[in-house]
Amino acid sequence: MRIEFPNSAREDFRWAQAALSIGSAPDNDLLVSAQQGAAHHLRIRQDRRGWVLEVLSGAGRVYVNARPVRERALLRPGDILSLGDCRMLLCADEDPASRAPLARSRQGQCTAALRAVAGPLSGRVFPIRGRLEFGPQGDQSLDLPQAGSATLALFWKDGELRVAAGPTPERYPLRLNGVPVEQAALHPDDLLGIAMHRFVVDAPGLLPAPAVTPQEPSGERLPEDAAGPRGEVWWLIATAAVLALCIALILLVRF
Repeated sequence: MRIEFPNSAREDFRWAQAALSIGSAPDNDLLVSAQQGAAHHLRIRQDRRGWVLEVLSGAGRVYVNARPVRERALLRPGDILSLGDCRMLLCADEDPASRAPLARSRQGQCTAALRAVAGPLSGRVFPIRGRLEFGPQGDQSLDLPQAGSATLALFWKDGELRVAAGPTPERYPLRLNGVPVEQAALHPDDLLGIAMHRFVVDAPGLLPAPAVTPQEPSGERLPEDAAGPRGEVWWLIATAAVLALCIALILLVRF
């Protein structure tokens, strides 16, 4: 993962370990000033879910995409992490333009949507049918508040879901998983960012179908195979019933 520091002269920070500690104490992996964070403020670790942020005990509040996090949060490439006045942009190591295309056999105009997770449009879901445009208010586009004249469009082309930026001001570049792009093919769960807006791509139909391989008989004997013939169970039941009847008759005769 690469971390950029927007509006700062600080150089990018690259991280390849399984865990990253951030704070003002010198034993942290990434240092911030004492005015920005506690001695040991937070930890980011990677597991099967992805990047997990954990706010350490005694530390102040952390913000992800301007939303407060008190304990834990899942992070995505493209998220903005704020610690005091220190802003950190999490960027993917891989350039989205160099990613291998998804399998064509599964592609097409499947059900897809753009889900706003940060910014003035947060909470809204925008279906992607033939084409979806954002920009200044007009007949064919959706308003993109607080993004100036920035524009972007999502559309289907040759079975791929693609995004392209219009004449976007330098102040508000279009970012895909934190990396600036002008146009690129999209994958499920990608994060688009422009100005303060963050959108997640929801398109499970673009995922490749899981490979199903028929299982060959292993030749191993199952526990039920090792058991006796099933007919023996009925003999046991019948024997138990006869014994119960005999006992009942004996008791009846005696009393």
